[in-house]
Amino acid sequence: MLTVEELTAAVDAGEIDTVVLAIADMQGRLQGKRFHAPFFLSEVLPHGSEGCNYLLAVDVDMNTVDGYAMSSWERGYGDFAMVPDPLTLRRVPWQPGTAMLLADLAWLNGEGEVLASPRQILKRQLAQLAGHGLTAYAGAELEFIVYRDSYEEAWRRGYRDLNPANLYNVDYSLLGTARVEPLLRRLRTEMAGAGLVPESAKGECNLGQHEVTFRFADALTCADHHVIYKNGAKEIAAQEGMAITFMAKPNPREGNSCHIHFSLRTPDGEPAMAAGDGLSRLGEQVLAGLLATTRDFSLLYAPNINSYKRYQPGSFAPTAVRWGRDNRTCALRLVGHGPSLRVEHRAPGGDVNPYLAIAALVAGARYGIEQQLELEPAVTGNAYQDASAPRLPTTLRDALALWEPSPVAAAAFGDEVVAHYANNARVELAAFDAAVTDWELMRGFERL
Repeated sequence: MLTVEELTAAVDAGEIDTVVLAIADMQGRLQGKRFHAPFFLSEVLPHGSEGCNYLLAVDVDMNTVDGYAMSSWERGYGDFAMVPDPLTLRRVPWQPGTAMLLADLAWLNGEGEVLASPRQILKRQLAQLAGHGLTAYAGAELEFIVYRDSYEEAWRRGYRDLNPANLYNVDYSLLGTARVEPLLRRLRTEMAGAGLVPESAKGECNLGQHEVTFRFADALTCADHHVIYKNGAKEIAAQEGMAITFMAKPNPREGNSCHIHFSLRTPDGEPAMAAGDGLSRLGEQVLAGLLATTRDFSLLYAPNINSYKRYQPGSFAPTAVRWGRDNRTCALRLVGHGPSLRVEHRAPGGDVNPYLAIAALVAGARYGIEQQLELEPAVTGNAYQDASAPRLPTTLRDALALWEPSPVAAAAFGDEVVAHYANNARVELAAFDAAVTDWELMRGFERL
């Protein structure tokens, strides 16, 4: 991490010549500008910058699409203000002479913050949680698959017949992870140089699948670190002539998960969800709130059409909205003891926008606390076989049908945010419904 004074000294010494100012878009991607460092210090840091407001109103391909109230051809696609957050300033070890920081978004006409901005959605949830005298902490376990093809080669080949970095299941295998250790080592050490706190790297089940984990942090810092790591990991892989994907379900094998560990603390830093080795009354309310809101908030946990392909019985991805202690068949897994007690939400995949998912966790926790919900008994067996359990939606269309009319979502996030992200889902569904897939060609080209 860097202070402004340290950045100024590094610029004066010729160590840093470029500063990246970034925002997180609806898909959780970093968008922004690269500034000449002296100009950034003299102009951008005190006054901010601007970006086209279509950055929160486009699809994955950056196409302008209809249906957004905040940004359209009728409104002229103007700019919003990018307001630098100096507390996020850091070096970028994988890019020579570069520092970066994140920005929040505000309207240039003085109408305040951009409500649909993912980072600000999370910040508003955290502010409301603070009204209960509580602070949220989170840690994300983000999986990815490594291919020995470059991103350009993968694109030209239509992402078919790629070469995974491992040819068999390397879950926990030291021999298997050694094949990819040069890349994994760069991810660990260079993210540490960017102010993140790496813990470990391990192999996973899918071919070429791995995971690098980082120490938990306050909820906003966790989400900031997530988007910086995800973007940086792709940049580092590209420099190595490789490609990695965080896609939730890139093939029929195990998908890429992003289990999010979540807990609450009091203002003096004491765990609020634990009582001895079990849950406190507040902890029970938090889990009950998460269970009660998971279906309605699924659009934030699983934002893409592909996200729902993960939810298969016996796949280590959840299907039942149940909780259990150290039970990986449930959507909510209670782990840890005493001060380390926390809930692991297993619905998010590697494609998740962390700001939105953690905002959903905070909103669900608040709902349980405010409604003083009672917690149902824990599942001790196989939740996949619990026929009475509420189920995660199995398609984006089903998730949209739960999200858009939900009074709980409206109360938690506001009508503008609900409508904005509902439109995002409709845009994706319309694009998918119009597409001709490989599956259709294989089944129908000759035989139908």
